[in-house]
Amino acid sequence: MVNRTSHDQNFKNLILDYPREALAFFASEEAGDLLPSVKVTPIRQEQLKERLGDRFHELDVPLLVEWPNGQREALLFTLEEETDPGRFSIHRLAHYTLHLSELFDTERVVPVVIFLNSNKKVAESLHIRSERHSYLQFHYLHTHLNKLPANQYFSSKNIVARLNLPNMAWAEKDKIDVYANAIQGLFSLEPSIEKQLKYIDFVDIYSDLSTDERQAYQRRYPQEESKMAGLAERLRTEGMQQGMQQGMQQGMQQGMQQGMQQGMQQGMQQGMQQGRQHEAQNMLRKLLMLKFGELPSWADTQIEAASIEQLENWMEGILSANTLEALIEPIQ
Repeated sequence: MVNRTSHDQNFKNLILDYPREALAFFASEEAGDLLPSVKVTPIRQEQLKERLGDRFHELDVPLLVEWPNGQREALLFTLEEETDPGRFSIHRLAHYTLHLSELFDTERVVPVVIFLNSNKKVAESLHIRSERHSYLQFHYLHTHLNKLPANQYFSSKNIVARLNLPNMAWAEKDKIDVYANAIQGLFSLEPSIEKQLKYIDFVDIYSDLSTDERQAYQRRYPQEESKMAGLAERLRTEGMQQGMQQGMQQGMQQGMQQGMQQGMQQGMQQGMQQGRQHEAQNMLRKLLMLKFGELPSWADTQIEAASIEQLENWMEGILSANTLEALIEPIQ
């Protein structure tokens, strides 16, 4: 089970990687007209922590939205993820919003809260008043992810919506389809291999497929297997190239320190070998976890001790292996 801090960090990464899409999905009332010319800038947390000193907001993500030519005054969004509604405090959010308003000398601040679980009722507005006067009225935009019907977002062109399909409302019989549509959205909307790998993990974490469900997914969506094969091949090629480059750099440094031509050659060869092996190990672990889930300790031990040739053989056999044990035979 992912702890609270991990949830916060997962959503912080998501918002920082896709700020426009996050605003369009979580704050559509205010961000529906953000044209490409509008500049969206994540504000560094270090700026805020020094002034605010509030540990509860260390992982919030303020985004500054600026219109070209000063057509409109800048708008500041602050997005906060809440895993447990019982921990949410509207007073704390109002306090934080006022601090941001003062810090950036603006009244154009939009507080946004993303509720991952919404089993409890939370306060949506705050009114500070007496019998005679109203002194402060405050409310915020909010998204209760587990109350959104997932099937309405299956074809969404917003990658933040597609990645969050597992966090929405769906029937148990539709779990594999929800997972598949999230993965399909990732592949179709994100061209970067690094981010594809990064957010496959995001979808996996919140889908939490069992071994049987993962195998059912592979049978029901064989077209995704071919995409995985292409991803694996590109990863393998790029990983080997990166390992060789790193190895050459390490070897050259070692050779220069030894001050001898022989040492340089040996260092380059050793560094290239170590770099290739390290990259191959990391790549194999990622591919195995994508197909079989969390790796047992015996498999990790064998990967650590395997030669480059053995690692490459295992990578080639992943697509045809139905079980981890069929690919990497456990040590007796």
